[in-house]
Formats: sequence, structure tokens, C-alpha cells
Amino acid sequence: MSNEVKAPTNHVVDHFQTPAVANVTAVRHKTTPTTPVPNHQHINCSHQQLSPEERRLLGSIAWPETPRLPVPISLSTTSDPTHSTFTILPVRAGGQWHVGDELEALIQIGDFQGRPKQFGGDFLVARLHDPELLAGVAGRVVDHLNGSYTAVFPLLWEGRAQVEVTLVHSSEAITVLRRLTMEQPGRVYFKSLFQSGSVSETTVCNVCLPPTQPLCNYTDLHTGEPWFCYKPKNLSCDTRINHYKGGFMQNLMAKEDTLFHSGVNMKVSIRASGSDNVTVLPKKQGQPEVKSSTVKPEPAGYYYQGAWRALGGATVHQFNNASAISQCLTDKVVHLYGDSTIRQWFEHLNSVLPDLKEFNLHSGRQNGPFMSVDMARNILVKFSCHAPPLRFSSVPTNELHYIANELDRLVGGSNTVVVIGIWSHFSTFPIVLYMRRLQSIRRAVLRLLNRAPDTLVVIRTANLKALTLYETLTNSDWYSLQRDKALRATFKGLNVRLVDAWEMSLAHHLPHSLHPQTPIIKNMIDIVLSYTCPQKNG
Repeated sequence: MSNEVKAPTNHVVDHFQTPAVANVTAVRHKTTPTTPVPNHQHINCSHQQLSPEERRLLGSIAWPETPRLPVPISLSTTSDPTHSTFTILPVRAGGQWHVGDELEALIQIGDFQGRPKQFGGDFLVARLHDPELLAGVAGRVVDHLNGSYTAVFPLLWEGRAQVEVTLVHSSEAITVLRRLTMEQPGRVYFKSLFQSGSVSETTVCNVCLPPTQPLCNYTDLHTGEPWFCYKPKNLSCDTRINHYKGGFMQNLMAKEDTLFHSGVNMKVSIRASGSDNVTVLPKKQGQPEVKSSTVKPEPAGYYYQGAWRALGGATVHQFNNASAISQCLTDKVVHLYGDSTIRQWFEHLNSVLPDLKEFNLHSGRQNGPFMSVDMARNILVKFSCHAPPLRFSSVPTNELHYIANELDRLVGGSNTVVVIGIWSHFSTFPIVLYMRRLQSIRRAVLRLLNRAPDTLVVIRTANLKALTLYETLTNSDWYSLQRDKALRATFKGLNVRLVDAWEMSLAHHLPHSLHPQTPIIKNMIDIVLSYTCPQKNG
């Protein structure tokens, strides 16, 4: 390059840093469905009392503040990917890139009038990839709080490495998403059917439910997790028979929807100023495979020839046929707890293992519970959905199980594999609600590992997805990122294993999807099997 571009070093915010969360004493009390609920018992989702640990965690994942938006919004002063660019920074020494080096790209965001932005807060993601090698790795994006950002990538393979930077949301869109959570935490609402004999009524339910009329209190007896329904006029609270998503209230201010246009200012690639790729040479003699990254945390892994390779931790092996998978799972019980992204894993195992037969429990196809058995190899695989908030069509109340309670029922041991994935259904609620659910699960995991230390516990993180206006307001990638960071911090330091679905969906060439496509799922299952059956030789 003829002109050297230097990355700013002042005022740096790394959106991926997350400290550990201290343990919080479990809530243990008994309640029964009652009416009415005193106002002081009702959870106010916008103004909750926070513990010191929760305050520290919230501070650590705080997003940069952005200027107040005018009403109505003027799109001309907001972030525009077509007026934004990234530039690959010159190699610092030696004039060439080698395996084990890091590559940096400076990103400059402009508005729709072509003027450089002067503040940060945009949500950007970046990856380095080679389509021919089916190679890819997620980058780390650092916000310099002045309209510029730096994307940092480890160089992990020889040959071509192409930079891709995507504007997921403008800083102005983030402002709207934050406001919605603060002002409208109950915008996704739920309902329950109450029935006794020939009499039936339906009422609205939520954790963020203003006590404008008598409430039924369904706070969990063991975990203390809150849940409420409006009391039916003619039935008692103990006649509730199901739970389902009621609907969604969209209350955007004037022109706020213009901030969420696919192909315009949402999930749009940013062009390169100059070349978007480099040629990576073999590592220098004596140089480690990967240098210590200047941006923490380092990537969990990368794809090469379509297979996920972990950076640190257990080596990931390929389980490419039913025989290898069945051999690994022989004499194992696999408990899958969570949402539909975990149900995918149950469905995948059933599809690739012909001897694994699903037992018909006459369950709903969304929520389960599901159970499959391979009698000859003594393999049992079970799936159970997590408890509310749950946006499924209809779940019987007796199938609403909190993961912490399910873990407390397990004996555990070397033949037990536990997989947990819970994130997507919490996106519209204040993150403190999600943090408290994770803390409850964390305490149950600790109890499980105390009584059965050789139990394998695997946590699946959040992943990116395709975004429409509706999907953004209810389940934006920004909401998922915040919960992803909270999840990692909550389980940091425990003897659990992570499947980094965030990086695995970001680094792959397939489009983002709430339910990742089969090649990504196969790699995720390979990670779990590698933890279950570690091989001595690489």
C-alpha cells in the first residue's frame, strides 16, 4: 500500500470482554397459585433491584451510549454501509503475512450523506475466510468510540484470506432496541387456557405483567423463577392447563422502522477500500502456530476444509458415520435441555443413527419431551424444553420444567452427558431476568458436579440469525450477543464445556439462521462427541 493507515488507539471498547459472575444464593421458598398478588411481589421488568454482582456484570457488557434520536428520525445522519469502508492495515514487520500472525482491518463508518460518524455504538461483525478451502474464522471488533473500529483476525491457514465486515445494526438502531427493552419488556406476550369441566377461559401471562387486575402467581417452588397470569373471572388459578405465545405488540415511534431495512442498513456488507484479501505464507521457523492475540478472548476455533478445529481445549474429531457416533454413545444417557436450537441436535442424532428409535410420547412437535433409544447399545437420548418464557405454540403446564429442577433430579456420572441451550426466548426481556435464570442453572450445575464430578456438562451459546423487522424487534442479533456474553460470564470457571455457536455461525459460509444448517449442526455434534469420547491421538 502506498498510504499507511493507522488504527486509533484512544478510547477502546471491546464488545466481547466478559468477566465471571459471582454465585448468588438460591431462592428457596414455597408458593402456590394465588390471587390476588400484592403489588410488591410483582416483578417490574424495567426497574429491578440489582445485586452487586449483577451490577458488575451489567457494567461489563454495557454498550456505548449514543446521542438521543430526533423525532421523527432523519435517516441521513445514521450509519450507512454504502458510505462506510474497511482497510486492511499494512503488515507491521517483514512486509508479509505468515500463519500465526494477526491481520487488522480499520473500519470507518459514514452516514447517508457520506460524512464520517463521530461516535461509536454500531454493531459490526467480521470474519476471515477462503471459499475454496472452506476455511473461516470469526474476527474481534474493537470500537474506538469515534466512528472507527478495528477488526482483528488470527491467520490460521496458508493461501488466500479474505476479510468480510458486516454492519448488523447502526448505533441508532441499537438505541431503539435498548429503548424497547426498557419501555416495552412485555411486548411479546403469552396466554394460558384455564379449564374445569365445560368452563374454560383464556388469560394473558408474562413475567412482566402489570397488576392491573388479580394475578395468579406461578413462581416456581424451588428456583424462585417468577411467572404470572391474569386470574380467570370464573375459574381458580389451579385450573391452568397450557402455555403458548399470545402475540407481539409493535410500538415503534415515527420512522424508527427505517433503521431496520434488510439490504439497506441491516446485515449489509461493508466494502473494502483497496484489497479485501491477503496471501498468507507458511509460518516462520520456530514461530508458534498461533500468536497470543492482542484482543481477548481469542477465537474458540476455525473452519478448515469445512471441519471445525478448536483453538485450545479438546481436539475436535470427525464422527462421519453412524458406527463412530454409536460407538461413542454406547452406554450413555444424553440429556438435552433448552430451546429449538437444542431440539435440532435431538433431530440430527435421530436422522444419522438408524438404530436410534424415537419412542412415541405423543408430545407436541415443538416442545417435546422426546426420547430415543438404541437398545442394543444401551443409548438413551432425551430432549426437554425449558420453562417460560417460551414462544412455542402450546405446551401443557405439566411439561413446563425449569432446567435447574431437571438437573437436580439427575444422578449424573461418567455415563451421563448434559447439554444446555437457553437464550433465544429471553431476547425481549431485560437481561437481568436472563442472568437470574442462568444463575439458577449455574447453581444446579454446581450441585450436579459436586455429587457426580465425572458428569459431562456442555453449554451451547447463542448464534446469529437472519433478520427481518419482526425478527429484529423480538430476537435481534444484538439481543443475542448481550445474552451470549452474559452466558459465557456466568459459566466461566466451572467444569463445563462450551459449544461456541456464535463463532461457528459467524465463521461459516452458510447464511445466518436461527436454526443453523446441517453442516454447522454436524460440526457442533462432533464437538460434543469429542468431549464425550476424547481420543488420545490427534
